[in-house]
Amino acid sequence: MKPSLADATPLGGIPPDVLTALDAVAEWFSVPAGYPLLSAGEPPDGVYFLVSGSLAAFKPAERGHKLLGYIRPGEPVGEMAMIAREPHSASVFAMRDSEILKLPPGAFDLLVHAHPAMMEHIARIMLARARATGKSSPRSDPKVYAMIATSPTIDIELRARTLQAALRRLGARAVVITEADVLAISSEGMNSAWFDALEQKNDAVFLVSPIADTRWFRTCIRQADRIWFFARADALPSTPLLPPEEASPARQFRLVDVILLHHGIDRKATTTNEWRDACDAARLFHWRGLEDADAARLARVIARRSIGLVLSGGGARAYAHIGVVRALREAGLPFDVIGGTSMGAVIAACVAMGWPNEEIERRISKAFVESNPLGDYVIPVVGLSRGRRVDDRLAEHFGETLIEDLDVPFFAVSTDLVAGAVRIHRGGLLRRALRASISLPGILPPVVDGEHGLLVDGAVLKNFPVDTMRELHRGPIIGVDVARRDGIDLEDFRSPPGFLGWVAAHGFQSAPPIASLLMRAATLTIDPWEGRSGADVLIAPEMPDIDMRDWKRFDDAVTAGYEAAVAALQRPHGLFQQPEEDTIGSLAGWSSLETAD
Repeated sequence: MKPSLADATPLGGIPPDVLTALDAVAEWFSVPAGYPLLSAGEPPDGVYFLVSGSLAAFKPAERGHKLLGYIRPGEPVGEMAMIAREPHSASVFAMRDSEILKLPPGAFDLLVHAHPAMMEHIARIMLARARATGKSSPRSDPKVYAMIATSPTIDIELRARTLQAALRRLGARAVVITEADVLAISSEGMNSAWFDALEQKNDAVFLVSPIADTRWFRTCIRQADRIWFFARADALPSTPLLPPEEASPARQFRLVDVILLHHGIDRKATTTNEWRDACDAARLFHWRGLEDADAARLARVIARRSIGLVLSGGGARAYAHIGVVRALREAGLPFDVIGGTSMGAVIAACVAMGWPNEEIERRISKAFVESNPLGDYVIPVVGLSRGRRVDDRLAEHFGETLIEDLDVPFFAVSTDLVAGAVRIHRGGLLRRALRASISLPGILPPVVDGEHGLLVDGAVLKNFPVDTMRELHRGPIIGVDVARRDGIDLEDFRSPPGFLGWVAAHGFQSAPPIASLLMRAATLTIDPWEGRSGADVLIAPEMPDIDMRDWKRFDDAVTAGYEAAVAALQRPHGLFQQPEEDTIGSLAGWSSLETAD
């Protein structure tokens, strides 16, 4: 028997006569998990409403699909294309078995003309989605997590309960569902409506299981918005981790993370990347203790309260980042994902290493202030300097550290001149990624990457990578932009001296004006304000008299950064407030998170 439209949550409140008229033309159907509802580029053929289940919108990406967000029961799908009579801009897939109501074009037109309030409802949703472009929306984030133990020695329920408690301290509500909890439920009872009810009552749902040939395990990975594989750092992954035929929409769209568990002194059984590859994971987190900062960080990730910190390039002006970090730490704000470009990447790496403020200042001062790292000048062939000093200093301070082994997720940005594209470094040798990110064309020799890559300073294409952070992280973003917009001092180019004359006047410690000239030429086509609008909190220290070559102005730049961050934190930030339907708290209380855990 065909259901009545009166049973459809999104259409509640419509006059009975309109419902009766639409009942004759509305289409009801089910979409199995993993199957498409509509595809990008297709012409609109009506408006869909999700009655139960879960959908997700994707846009085409270099590697499959990029997640735009989840669609929850009661929300329309395809309404923008229908109203504009334009092809769909994104593809929509079922993340679990879903019940759909479709209104063909004629039925939709009848609905909005006979019941204007419905159009108002749709218009509000469209406006909210448009405003949320590039921002995080609570309704567009994952809520159902499959937490899967890859080893029988992992107490996965204990880990889930620990995260549940950490979420409770954030004011969020999570429910842990194990196989024992569902033994009394029939397969028919564990339908999309059952999952909908769990979502409505909780901020997060944890479906807990070991990898096993059981109905419950298959239910977990098939019905999850996102899969978290918990793995031992001292164990080898099996290959493949799961059989290829094991159906899972989250796995199909690579909505998978690895939580690598450490138990004190781990024996070296494998590399971090081997686990990432075995799970085909998009992200990787380390958990080094049961009750520690790592558990708190994972809880913030789930609760959309993790903080991303993005640091721009800017030569010596990037010293200001050190002052910003000090002020943010004093305010008690944790950093959960960190990234940057050029010298911003170097400072970000110091933070990701876990160094305290004093150690960051000491190391940066030693590497860049006490003597000029670019002072090994040569007659240029590929650069004005040999780059050996820079190589030695990066090796001295970062050693053989791998990006994937850092406690805090980190990325650096460089530019691949051969591909003409941005390169995002999320794995591999940290110092090599930093060397690529700071390789100012013409000043430092580029980094040759394999057979086809030639990497130079990330600022050539992306000096302030807020959008990169947004793709990796769905919580608030603090962006620090120290780039100088004018960038060129005309007086440096009025009757300039020769090289020996410049050295005689300024010594080997000061970079010649060609550094500014090359950077300005390399970044001429880049919007100088790019990235600023994407940051939830923007900190832009005022340093009008500090140039990117002023490597000796360390104290002045650090002070400017500290003062700018203190001033920014004193301003109200409405973007940190969560929408009313979200039960998870806002920025208030972050300052006490570290002591609370």
